[in-house]
Amino acid sequence: MSGDKEEASSFGILRIYDDPEERRNKPESSDIFSQREPQAQSQWGGVYGTPQWALQGLDRSERQTGWLSEAEPGEAAEFSPSLPGSKFGRRGPSPPPSEEVWSFLRAVPPVADEVVRQRTPRASWKVGKLCHGKKVYATAISSSTHHVYTCGHGYIKVWDESALHAWNKAPQAQLNFQDHQSCVLTCKLFPDEQRLITAGLSRTLTLWDLAPTPRIRAQLASTGPMCYSVAISSNAQICLASFKGFVEIWDLRNQILIRKHEVPEYGSRCVDIAGNKFWTGGEDTNLYSWDLRSYQKLQQHSLHHEILSITHDPSEEWILVGLRTSDVIILHTHRKEKFKAVIQKYIHHHNLKFASCGSYFVTTMDESIHCLAAPSLQRLFQVEESTEILCCDVSSDNQYLVTGSKNSATVYQLLY
Repeated sequence: MSGDKEEASSFGILRIYDDPEERRNKPESSDIFSQREPQAQSQWGGVYGTPQWALQGLDRSERQTGWLSEAEPGEAAEFSPSLPGSKFGRRGPSPPPSEEVWSFLRAVPPVADEVVRQRTPRASWKVGKLCHGKKVYATAISSSTHHVYTCGHGYIKVWDESALHAWNKAPQAQLNFQDHQSCVLTCKLFPDEQRLITAGLSRTLTLWDLAPTPRIRAQLASTGPMCYSVAISSNAQICLASFKGFVEIWDLRNQILIRKHEVPEYGSRCVDIAGNKFWTGGEDTNLYSWDLRSYQKLQQHSLHHEILSITHDPSEEWILVGLRTSDVIILHTHRKEKFKAVIQKYIHHHNLKFASCGSYFVTTMDESIHCLAAPSLQRLFQVEESTEILCCDVSSDNQYLVTGSKNSATVYQLLY
């Protein structure tokens, strides 16, 4: 199976907005979602079903006008309803509940809004700066160990919780590499946040135990000189590491290389894994999806612009892709639903990070930070930094945002 190639012109167009009034003033008929949403779903979804991104925070009129989409001919019948506002973070459509189920639900007391709704931050407060001393190419913040890890040339610095609210506090520890020419370009926390994997300008992937103090657990000998990106499966059993022209697939439990998987030479800058698929992309402007079991190419999307980042939402049903033009591509991992949030600003760095709660994500574009609600794409806040942002991370407790730049990392507390 060679995979289907699809052009970016077939993507529905989305708009990022700042004021909720912009959505309320639009006619209800302007959105397919407003015409096709089953009545049962508005009562059923989000409370008793799989949690949605942020639909609970919107009234019906807002939900009806949230997404501007160009539906593809012939897709509506097969993938109904076709807009992500009704399905972000949810499984496929199910039959309407029976009368017995409705009788039971009528007897259940209503759930308070504050219990149902996922919170989204309304602003951020810059509370600290971590003086790394060199460029911070990768960073991670662990809610489990209450530490921040800043990575770059020659060393990793470890910052405890007290440093998050300070401007010149010394790190708790500095982990020096044996080879001082080594440089960490990418890092990823394990789902339990007790371990970290780092890679970059070094022929090894390094696994770190973080508690009680950071120490090297294992070093996996890689086959390439420079690793651009790493991804870890949700069960922490598989790690993907992208190199020029190939992706290494590692069994983390047994610490063995399963496969060196060839991909297009200029389509391997970024990698991500969601369920039984993984995704790659880079300078050749194509987004590729691959089957993790058969290693066959499943799809190829021609995006016409260089891919700088790939990530997924917590449900692993939606993939977000950051482009050189600062546009954000949104694709469903199973259904033929694909959208593009258009910004059209040429940038050097584009990072994407989903919050663990799934109700918002952060995208950094050069010096700018944008926090966007999901799936409404309302801009929750925007911050400008003085230097280009090279990386970012959001704590799993949704309390902190950390960005890495020229010689330091900046800590923001998220305000709700």
